Amino acid sequence: MWLAILLCSSQIAYASNLDETKRLYKEGQYSQALESLNSYLSDTPNDSDALFLKGLVYNEQNRTEDAIKVFTALIEDHPELPEPYNNLAVLYANKGEYEKAKLALEMALKTHPSYATAYENLGDIYAKMASEAYGRALQLDNHSAATQTRLTMIKELFRNGGHINYSSSNTNHSVAIGATSVQSTSVEEVNGTVVNLAAPQKIVSVSSESIPSPTLPELQKEVLETVNAWAAAWSSQDVENYLSFYASDFKTPNNENRILWDETRRKRVTTPEFIKVSITNVIVNFNDAGNAEVSFHQAYRASHLKASGKKTLLMVKSGDKWLIHEERSR
Repeated sequence: MWLAILLCSSQIAYASNLDETKRLYKEGQYSQALESLNSYLSDTPNDSDALFLKGLVYNEQNRTEDAIKVFTALIEDHPELPEPYNNLAVLYANKGEYEKAKLALEMALKTHPSYATAYENLGDIYAKMASEAYGRALQLDNHSAATQTRLTMIKELFRNGGHINYSSSNTNHSVAIGATSVQSTSVEEVNGTVVNLAAPQKIVSVSSESIPSPTLPELQKEVLETVNAWAAAWSSQDVENYLSFYASDFKTPNNENRILWDETRRKRVTTPEFIKVSITNVIVNFNDAGNAEVSFHQAYRASHLKASGKKTLLMVKSGDKWLIHEERSR
């Protein structure tokens, strides 16, 4: 009994130490955070969360080569995690090593084909590579108006917000990052409260005979991003955002009055101390370009309850958004 209690206390101390390190990181105290991390890792050298955070700290300190070593080691030990690949790609891209960045992003997408950030970054990498190629072409033929136009368009893209997104989280843990633009699939507050654990899903099936194949991946991406955002809003207990994902003609369970259903959901989303929602084994089917059926396994954990099971969302396209028209659990 005494040994078990001692072990539990030690685990709590480790968690507390890492939370404190995350706080230091968030506040920009990188030297202190690194010192705390090194102390923590001396006892738990294989903690992926701590190692990931160490890579983030090195990046903030402009210690690019050290950050590359950390993320490379993480990939070797945890090849299933997409975020270290993504951050490695960003580091390579910042060095102008776009081919290495491209390969890292392709590996991220092999581990998680629905990792939207990696797709965006890969597009930006292709644009960067194209920019270099067009630049070389102009050096050989500076009278080519078409090449000059294409180069100008690419440069304009990056002036108007094109950027490579750096991920602040791995699949199981995360640290809030302030100065860097992030589109992450898993975010966790520094105090330990999970606000988004809609982990990148492996698409088991996507099908429709009536939609042209070039259009299908775009629709798939839109639907998955919507489902991720819905789960994120739920996990973060952002009730207004959460409810905004439901269509005005949403079919409530048992034909319950919509206003009463909304109020019930408000209480259930805001009352727990924390909520964690994760989604796996996603199956997407399109009846047509405006109607999708998304089935998945949902794991729900809150301060007072744990539950898991299969869920299906019937979704409709409304303008440029996908909305939930019906929700089925079984």
